[in-house]
Amino acid sequence: MSLTEKLFKVKERGSSTKTEFLGAVSAYLAVCYLFIVVPGMLADAGMPIGDATVATIWAAVLGTLMIAFIANYPVVVAPGLGISAYFAYYVCGAMGLSWQAACAAVVISGFVFFILTVTRVRQAIIKAIPLDLKLAIVAGIGAFITIIGLKNAGIVVATPSTMIGLGNMMQPQAYLTILGVVLAGWMMAKGIRLAMLITILIVAALGIVTGVTPTDGIHNLFSGSFKIFPTETIFQVDFKQMLTVGIVGVLFSITMVDLFDNMSTLIGLSYRAGFMDKQGNIPGLDRALISDSIATMGAGLIGTPTSTAILESAVGIEAGARTGLCALFLAGFFALTLFVAPLLTLVPAFATACVLIIVGYMMLQGTASRINFSDITTGLPCFLTIFMMPFTFNIATGLAFGVISFVLLKLLAGKKEEITLTMAVLAVVFVGILISH
Repeated sequence: MSLTEKLFKVKERGSSTKTEFLGAVSAYLAVCYLFIVVPGMLADAGMPIGDATVATIWAAVLGTLMIAFIANYPVVVAPGLGISAYFAYYVCGAMGLSWQAACAAVVISGFVFFILTVTRVRQAIIKAIPLDLKLAIVAGIGAFITIIGLKNAGIVVATPSTMIGLGNMMQPQAYLTILGVVLAGWMMAKGIRLAMLITILIVAALGIVTGVTPTDGIHNLFSGSFKIFPTETIFQVDFKQMLTVGIVGVLFSITMVDLFDNMSTLIGLSYRAGFMDKQGNIPGLDRALISDSIATMGAGLIGTPTSTAILESAVGIEAGARTGLCALFLAGFFALTLFVAPLLTLVPAFATACVLIIVGYMMLQGTASRINFSDITTGLPCFLTIFMMPFTFNIATGLAFGVISFVLLKLLAGKKEEITLTMAVLAVVFVGILISH
C-alpha cells in the first residue's frame, strides 16, 4: 500500500492521485482571487499591504494542511471574504479596534472553537439540524455561489430602483462568462472530467487575448522584490487593547459570525463530496472542526482574520477530488504563490465566475428535490434558508431564518416533538444575533 493510500485512502474513496491533483488545480484557480481581495481589505484596516498578502497566503497554507492531514477533506481553509470584511470594516472600523487587537480576538476565538469542538458542542449543533434543513443549506449555498459568479461577471449589478438588475451584457466580462458557462455545460454533457479546469483556462486566455485582462502581473513578477514572511504582522497580537475595549462583545461577534458560516459551508461541501449519510450525519466532522479551530488560532498569530472552509472548494470537489491529498496539493500551490503572486491577476474574476455558476447549479441539483416541501412547517423554513442566503449575501443569516422559522412553525402547529432542545436554544441565539445586527 502506497503512502498516499495510507494517509488519504484515495482509492477507497473512488479517486486517484491524478484526479486529486487536477481537482486541486481547478480549486486553486477558483480561490486564488482571495490573495488579492482579502489583503486589500486588511490594508483598509491598517495592515501593510505586502505583509497582509503574505500573511493571507501563509494562513491558507496552514489551514489547508490542517484539514488535509487531520480530517482528510478536499477543502481549502483560509481567511474568507465575508469574515475578512467583518474583521476590517466592523471590528476594526465600526468597533474601533486596531488590527493587532482584532487578531488577538481571532486567536481567542479559535481557542473557543477548539473548546466547543472537544466538548462536542459544535457537533451537537450540526447533528441537531434536521436533514431537510441541511439539504436546504446545500441548495442555499448553491444559490449563493451562483449570485457571486453572476456578480463577478457583471451580469448582475446593484441598482437603486430594483436592488438587483441586469448589467451591461456588451461588456467582455459578461459575454465571456456566458460563453464559459455554455462551454462548461457542453463539456460536462460530453462527460469531460476536466471541464471546470479547461473552462477557467480558456476564458482566462480569451480575457488576455481580447485585452480585458491586464498583463501587468508578468512585468511585476520580474521587476518586483519578493517577501516570503509577514514580518510586520506575525505575532503582533495585542491582547491588552482588546481587553480594554471589551472582550465579550468582540469575541461573541467574531465567534458567532464564523461559527455558523463555517458550519453551513462544511455541511454543503461534505454533501457534495459524498461524506453525508442518509440521516444527515457527516463522518470525520470532528476532525474537520478540530483542524478549523487550530487553523484559526494560527491565522490570528500570523496576522489575518479567522480561517474558514472556503465555498469555492466545491470547484475541486465537482472536478472529482475526494480526499486530503487534494488539500495537500492546494497547500503546495499556495506556498508557490508566494513567489508568483503578481501572476494571480492573469486569472480574472470572470474566468472563475462561469465555473461558480455551474457549481451553484450542481449544488442545487439533487438537493431541492429531496426537501419535504409538502409539509409547510418544514418546507417554508427550507425555502427561507435557500433564498435568504443569496438575498442577504450571508450564509449564516439564511441559516438563522431557517432555524427560527422551523422552531416557530413546529411549535405553533403542535409538533413540539420535532423540536430538539438544541434547535430551540439555537433559535433563541439566532434571534439575539438578528436583533443586534
